[in-house]
Amino acid sequence: MSVRANRVAEQMKKELGDILNRKIKDPRLGFITVTDVDVTGDLQQATIFISILGNEKEREDSMLALEKAHGFIRSEIGNRMSLRKVPELLFEMDSSLEYGNKIDELLRNLNKDS
Repeated sequence: MSVRANRVAEQMKKELGDILNRKIKDPRLGFITVTDVDVTGDLQQATIFISILGNEKEREDSMLALEKAHGFIRSEIGNRMSLRKVPELLFEMDSSLEYGNKIDELLRNLNKDS
């Protein structure tokens, strides 16, 4: 990723956190954290990695709420950042936190058994 793409990704991550926590009032939206943003070199697409606290149903509802608010989020990003063209947003679940917790639990259980 280029230096400019990295700067855009970091700024977008900051703005997305603010938009998701303060602007979107959908009750289906659970506790969401933007863990990473990956922007292509030509700034045409941005993959937003999010983690959602809750059970599987709450996660599905939150993803549906994000997809419904997709246009609003993109227009807010366009208003807040000075970009000629706002990247197309793709939301993906980030399961790295769950994976890390699972590994941590396995290691703790391994130490208890010894």
